[in-house]
Amino acid sequence: MGRQESIARSIVRPILNAEPTKAKLIRLRLLAAILTLLSLYQLPLKKIKGALFKKLRNNDWQISESEYEESFRSEDKKKPEQALEATGDMGYSGSTFYSTSDKRYLVKSVPRYFEHSFFRDDFLHPYLHHMGSHPKSLLIRIFDFLAGPYMSLGHVLGTAPTHHIIMENIMYGKEDSMKQGGAKWDDWDLKPTSYFYPERDIADGRLTSDNTKDKLADKFEDKMVLTKDQADELIELLEEDTFLLAECNAVDYSLFLVRIKAGESSEQLDDTAAAVVPDDHPFVPPNPPSWRTGIKSPDGKHIFRAAILDFFWAKHKSQPKFMTALIDMYNTVDRQGPMSITTEPHEYRDRFLKMVKEMIEIAK
Repeated sequence: MGRQESIARSIVRPILNAEPTKAKLIRLRLLAAILTLLSLYQLPLKKIKGALFKKLRNNDWQISESEYEESFRSEDKKKPEQALEATGDMGYSGSTFYSTSDKRYLVKSVPRYFEHSFFRDDFLHPYLHHMGSHPKSLLIRIFDFLAGPYMSLGHVLGTAPTHHIIMENIMYGKEDSMKQGGAKWDDWDLKPTSYFYPERDIADGRLTSDNTKDKLADKFEDKMVLTKDQADELIELLEEDTFLLAECNAVDYSLFLVRIKAGESSEQLDDTAAAVVPDDHPFVPPNPPSWRTGIKSPDGKHIFRAAILDFFWAKHKSQPKFMTALIDMYNTVDRQGPMSITTEPHEYRDRFLKMVKEMIEIAK
């Protein structure tokens, strides 16, 4: 079994398998620890705060466990890894990205210690409370957090990630609509571009490759045409979500914006909305229209979706502290200001909200 399939099997197992009895759990842990020690790819994973995530899924997002598990179930019971499809970079850096075969969920690895420890130790409980009390929140919905409890060869060598989050797929519906040929999908991963980016700003970017610079944050060169009510709701939701992030010391998060172009008429937009706006789980509640399912622009041309992603960089963790000290030292020689990963959380929030406000055009 290859690396991709082995990691996928590790992810699917804790989703579909019920918690064992205490006696069985002790035996399984002993066996798992022995087998894991020499494993390169297939690491046993367990759910972190599984009961709390289950409560959020069932009570607040109204997803039944059978419905949730069905997305992770393969037609071939002997090959559970077939329920997941690898996407993106599968290099030996430890980064992995999967989608369920029904495209409803994404599984993303969180390989860096300072990121997954922040989510586990600092942000998990505030996140769960916020998502339960703010049904329209634009923070990406996370349905489970998986971790490998044992040290292994794969962990030491970085061949297999030890932490994963299961989250909603904000691009759900793209493949089917593209096959039908009725809509054009564009997406942007947006962060304030006014910060200091060494790859771009040192020697006018001549010291780094175009490929490296292409991985920096996107820039939205157009305008989102919205009604005043739509714009007010978007900013209000972002203000609530980013206030939580700032209070928890998070920076460098991004707005993932999806724009679906339907045509040049409101009739074409309605037809596209009927095809691509989901009205079932895990994207509801609340029922559409929402920024999670798709908001129709008043000019009859686009459907917009939006979510806040990558909120795991916290200023008080060790690596961010080191980066902040490094940039402060560099600024004594060449005054460039802070990076998006070294600025203060509330300052980052202000620039983030300013960026979004500048993208909006109110329909007349």
